[in-house]
Amino acid sequence: MNTVIIISANAEWRVVKELYPTLEIQVSPYGEFAEITLNVQRVTLFHGGWGKISAAATAQYVIDHFNPDLLVNLGTCGGFTGRIETGTIILVERTLVYDIIEQMGDGAEAVEYYATDIDLSWINHEQLPAVRGLLVSADRDIIVEDIPMLIEKYDAVAADWESGAIAWVAQKNNTRVLILRAVSDLVGGDGGEAYGNLELFHERTKTVMRELFRQLPEWLNQIK
Repeated sequence: MNTVIIISANAEWRVVKELYPTLEIQVSPYGEFAEITLNVQRVTLFHGGWGKISAAATAQYVIDHFNPDLLVNLGTCGGFTGRIETGTIILVERTLVYDIIEQMGDGAEAVEYYATDIDLSWINHEQLPAVRGLLVSADRDIIVEDIPMLIEKYDAVAADWESGAIAWVAQKNNTRVLILRAVSDLVGGDGGEAYGNLELFHERTKTVMRELFRQLPEWLNQIK
């Protein structure tokens, strides 16, 4: 099976290069990439870049140039205090982009247009350590004032920058996609625990990315 793993944020990609220091790095117009062997399976690692623009562009580039049977996105996300715990892995079954502001028409319709329901029928995930659910995306860190709205409107528990774009592009190309995001930090009424503390984010990123890669072979083994 031809599998490409997209890693979005720069901090996440640095951890990958620390985990696999002997990677033979190649360069694309969008970012670095390399091949590794997980157990006996050969996979491609691709640095997709942060934000929706890079996420959409690199997802399409990877699909066009690597023709993957499976597109995987591993990374971090911010959780809402009291709704999820740090370190929790989310198996994403639905994404939506919430930073769309429509003042001439129906804003809900615009949000729904970019929402994606991810088909997970091809993987046996019941015994794997993850919470299955929604992940909301925006080109910004979580704003405290947005949290009540995100909970009330979408029952959201966490947010990131890229998942909504990657899932949408994969669906348009009829490409299977597996998105696993681990909660690196929490945001609540008192602010974000990593806001103004980039070192904390980097340390948490190391922890959750190492765990995601530790579990990844087991996830790939569960594909039907």
